[in-house]
Amino acid sequence: MNENKYVIPYSYKLIVATIVLIATFLGALVFGAADITIKDVWLALTSETASEKISIIREIRLPREVGAAFVGAALSVSGAIMQGMTRNPLADPGLLGLTAGANAALAITIVLAPSVNYFGLMVACFIGAAAGALMVFGIGAIKKGGFSPLRLVLAGAAVTAFLNAIAEGVGIYFKVSKDVSMWTSGGLIGTTWTQLQVITPFIITGLLISIYLSRQLTVLSLSDEVAVGLGQKTTQIKTALFIVITLLAGASVALVGKMAFIGLMVPHVVRAIVGTDYRFIIPTSAILGAAFMLLADTLSRTINSPYETPIVAVTAIMGLPFFLMIVRKGGRAFS
Repeated sequence: MNENKYVIPYSYKLIVATIVLIATFLGALVFGAADITIKDVWLALTSETASEKISIIREIRLPREVGAAFVGAALSVSGAIMQGMTRNPLADPGLLGLTAGANAALAITIVLAPSVNYFGLMVACFIGAAAGALMVFGIGAIKKGGFSPLRLVLAGAAVTAFLNAIAEGVGIYFKVSKDVSMWTSGGLIGTTWTQLQVITPFIITGLLISIYLSRQLTVLSLSDEVAVGLGQKTTQIKTALFIVITLLAGASVALVGKMAFIGLMVPHVVRAIVGTDYRFIIPTSAILGAAFMLLADTLSRTINSPYETPIVAVTAIMGLPFFLMIVRKGGRAFS
C-alpha cells in the first residue's frame, strides 16, 4: 500500500460540490417546457426587466427550484443523521416511517381543520413525522438486542404501510381524497414564495443544528459505549438529533409530500467522497442532496415535456436499485 498517496483536501471537495449545485440550479431554471435561455435567467435574477419568460422564471421556476434545493438538503441530512444515530445503512426518513407519519397527520388535519393555514399544516407534519418515527423505533426496541438494521427496516415497512393506509382511508371516508393526493403524491408543482417563507426557516434551523452537533454524531456513530466513555450525554444528544430529523423531514413533507430514497442514497455517496466524519458528511450531504433534488425535478419536467412526470417516480427509479445494492452489500456498497 502506498503511504504517500495524495489525499484531496476536503475544502476542494466542498468547492466541487458547490459548483455541481450551482450548475444543477441553473440547469433547472433553463430546462423545461418553456424556451428559456441563460440570458433570460440572468435578467430575471439581476434586473427589473419584465417579460413573459422572466415572469415564468421569477414566479414559477425560481421558487420551485429553491424549494427543491431546500427539500433535497433536508432529506439528505436527515437520512445521514438517522444512519449515524442508528448505525443502520438502510435508514432513511421515507423508509422508517417519518414521511408516512407526516402524510397521515396531513390527511387528518385536512379533514378536521379544512381552513387551516400552511403553518398549521406544517406543524401537523412535524407531529406526524415524530409519531411515525417513535412507532418504528418503539417496535425496533421491543426485542432485546436494540435497533438491528433488519428489524428497523421491517418495522419501518409495517408502520409506513399502516400510516399510508390511514391517510388513504381518511381521504376516502371523508371524501377528501383529491386534496390529500395533491399533497401526498410528491411534487413541487405550485410552490410559492409564501410557502418558502414559512418552511425554509425550519429547514435552515435544522441544518445549522445538525452541523453544530456533527462532531457528537461522529462519536455516536461508533457506538454508545464509546460515546459514554468520552463523556458524551448520549440521551440529550439523541433527543436533539431526533428533533432535528423531525424538523427536516416534517418540513419537507409539508412542501413536497412523500419522497423516499434521497435520504438513503446521498449520504452513502457522500461517505465514499469525504469519509466517515460527520463534520464533513453533513454539509456535503446538504449540498449534494440539493443538487440531486434539482436534477430529479429537472428530469421530471423534461422527460415527457410539456407534461410532467411525478418527481417521486423519478427518485424511486433512481433509488430502488441503489437500495437493493446496499442490501446486497450489507451496507458497505459505498463505504
